[in-house]
Amino acid sequence: MTDLTIEEFNQLLQQWQGENIRIQKHELRDEDTVTMNLQEISYETNTRRLDDYTPMHVLFLHGQGQTQTSFQNAQPLPTSYYEIPLEDSTRYQHLNDRFTLETERGTYTIEKE
Repeated sequence: MTDLTIEEFNQLLQQWQGENIRIQKHELRDEDTVTMNLQEISYETNTRRLDDYTPMHVLFLHGQGQTQTSFQNAQPLPTSYYEIPLEDSTRYQHLNDRFTLETERGTYTIEKE
């Protein structure tokens, strides 16, 4: 795996617009899988956080998709985007057609379907 800067990660991920992707989240006791057609990528910085749970930076993956619950039931995404909280300490890694983002809260894997 290759470590990336946020700029390198963004540059590579932007090339995936229009692709079908799978996002796997492993966060404490919470695991889920989302599949979507990635239409757009955006970021937000939240400087007016009320607590430490609200992330300072957020990656938004926009597109239509569905989420797979632990009971193997596919449900449409409740919004037209998937949100990944980012931290200054987030580690961005890339190998072949897979990105891994490691935060203090958990690990997110983004891969082409």
